[in-house]
Amino acid sequence: MRLFRFLNLPWPLQSMSKPPLLILLAAPRGFCAGVDRAIQIVEQALSKWGAPVYVRHEIVHNAHVVKRLEAMGAIFVEELTECPDERPVVFSAHGVPKEVPAEASRRQMTYVDATCPLVSKVHAEAQRHARNGLHTLLIGHEGHPEVVGTMGQIAPGSMTLIETVEDAETFLTADPQRLAYVTQTTLSVDDTKDIVAALRRRFPHLNEPRKDDICYATTNRQEAVKAIAEQAQLVLVIGAANSSNSVRLKEVAERSGAKAAYLIASADDIDWAWFSGVTTLGLTAGASAPETLVQGVIAACRARFEVSVQEVVTAQEDVVFRVPRVLEGA
Repeated sequence: MRLFRFLNLPWPLQSMSKPPLLILLAAPRGFCAGVDRAIQIVEQALSKWGAPVYVRHEIVHNAHVVKRLEAMGAIFVEELTECPDERPVVFSAHGVPKEVPAEASRRQMTYVDATCPLVSKVHAEAQRHARNGLHTLLIGHEGHPEVVGTMGQIAPGSMTLIETVEDAETFLTADPQRLAYVTQTTLSVDDTKDIVAALRRRFPHLNEPRKDDICYATTNRQEAVKAIAEQAQLVLVIGAANSSNSVRLKEVAERSGAKAAYLIASADDIDWAWFSGVTTLGLTAGASAPETLVQGVIAACRARFEVSVQEVVTAQEDVVFRVPRVLEGA
């Protein structure tokens, strides 16, 4: 009887009610085919050869993924010199310079290359340009593992890194008719477009990729963020600070109408002061962030708000990359 009377009192209800929050959930989001394949490679290598399996560099840029694989027996290192000859080693999804597998072969190591096939495509383009006597311009970010790996595919001095429109405007060459360009696969489509436009204007004979180097998953996730950002007061991007595609998603959200956008590793990084006055939240995840982190953010929001979720679908993805033949059936 007392419970019934309590539920009918207006003031306790008002004090206990949660403010409404609409979550616009971007789709596609999270793992791409290249990331999924790389993780499977480490898992199947552990299944085939047992622990430990060494992994040169983070297999993908996500600490949660790395920790889970470490718990299974993977050991992550920065250089091949840290790996014993008798244990298998996996090369990360970002790709490695040619000297790395060459050194592994010299040491007669068992190794598996988890380089994303779309990154390998860029490597092949750079090698083809070098064989044809062209100087290659690589549009990308200095120090990123993918850039290091791509620049390591051809002889030193055969490739120049172009990071900005200013770099494109000031680059000088003795032979402007023998130039080509390739791009890092995880860049902002819009930023890259401006750099390419500057290069095309300055070098009309510029040799271009047969197909855009920026990967389908990067493009799809950026288009999905644009669709939610224009309707959201706040956008949260789940991903690592060293994940290029995740950082680009935050930048795209900011440029596409969101009043604020933040990159978070998980729900633990949320500052709830960001939600002041927010009734619509845009939520997405970078290509190396697992869906469990997305659901963790939604659960954290449900603890504080009356949440409704609307998935905003801008593309369907059905791409699957096979693992190397040496691991098939592992």
